[in-house]
Amino acid sequence: MEIKKLLPYLAQGVIVGAAIGFVALLLFRQDSQPQHAVTQLTENGGEMSRLREAPRHPDAAPASYADAVAAATPAVVNVYTTKIVTQRPNPLLEDPFFRRFFGDVVPQVPRQRLENSLGSGVVVSNNGYILTNNHVIEGADQIEIALADGRTAQASVVGTDPDTDVAVLKIDLENVPTIVLGGSDNLRIGDVVLAIGDPFGVGQTVTMGIVSATGRSRLGISTYENFIQTDAAINPGNSGGALINAYGELIGINTAIYSRSGGSQGIGFAIPVSLAKSVMTQIIDHGRAVRGWLGIETQDINPALAESFGLQDTRGIIVAGVLRGGPADQSGLQPGDVITDIDGKPVTDSRGMMNLIAQTKPGTVIEIRLTRNNSPSVVKATVGDRPSPHER
Repeated sequence: MEIKKLLPYLAQGVIVGAAIGFVALLLFRQDSQPQHAVTQLTENGGEMSRLREAPRHPDAAPASYADAVAAATPAVVNVYTTKIVTQRPNPLLEDPFFRRFFGDVVPQVPRQRLENSLGSGVVVSNNGYILTNNHVIEGADQIEIALADGRTAQASVVGTDPDTDVAVLKIDLENVPTIVLGGSDNLRIGDVVLAIGDPFGVGQTVTMGIVSATGRSRLGISTYENFIQTDAAINPGNSGGALINAYGELIGINTAIYSRSGGSQGIGFAIPVSLAKSVMTQIIDHGRAVRGWLGIETQDINPALAESFGLQDTRGIIVAGVLRGGPADQSGLQPGDVITDIDGKPVTDSRGMMNLIAQTKPGTVIEIRLTRNNSPSVVKATVGDRPSPHER
């Protein structure tokens, strides 16, 4: 009899528990959907530009990358450039002996011809901003963009940064597809990546590989080097295209290959999206990339130099020259000083120091620890604004 009285209460508890579980499942499914963070850039005219950025992802690898490719390829564009090249007459025509026999029969007027080239780019904002390589559009008189959906448009150059080989273009089209910006700072060696571009003009192509290394430098490609190395096939025409992760998010701008044959040999390099985005933001805001600068020439310390300077080890860098009137000169730095630390960060080589200063906002006062005539010293310097290439 007592059990019959309890049955309605038990049934009610089961129903309530099932309802709570159903609601919790719905909430979990909603929370598990990736939500794209949005970064907004303000142009000089006050117009807002939106960049989509990626959320965190589970570590499980997908069985196919078709979804990633489908998400990214609409935002990868072809960049057609046209350059007017002036061809000077053959120097032989200026030879007095030659002209004695032929006179003015052979014309000596310089001839002009059109030179066309092909590269790739990535649409990164709803306002039509495109990231590509500086070497793709350098010297171009006309730039045409071809979208994956068949539309074409003339592009204007917002700005370039030869020091990182980054260029920012802009097209005026409505409803342009944009790519999601991923995170390049937490890449691991072995992560799957895909390169998208138009190699050799055959049409949009996708190749797959892994991250072979990060932070590659000393390659002689650009002044500030921090490349992602990958074995995904990158060929001529891929430059400026997208390097994406397994979720279709942009992690790099394909830039160069190491090759003896001119084709891909499994060693390609891409500019990390974090660096490309930083340069693009500065170009949009200031018209150029803004970097810190001291105005010094430096030299790495090897065992022979350490012995000649009477140093205990090879840590630090030697100041080889100081630009007169520059920030370093005004702070009292001298040739022969051995810089060991900047704001508490150890200096190991010239390139590392240059990158450290470049990332410092102009006007910032930094503390430089150095050795001068075998005696420790501290100098404070105000970081200057690095001149643009044509001003140096």
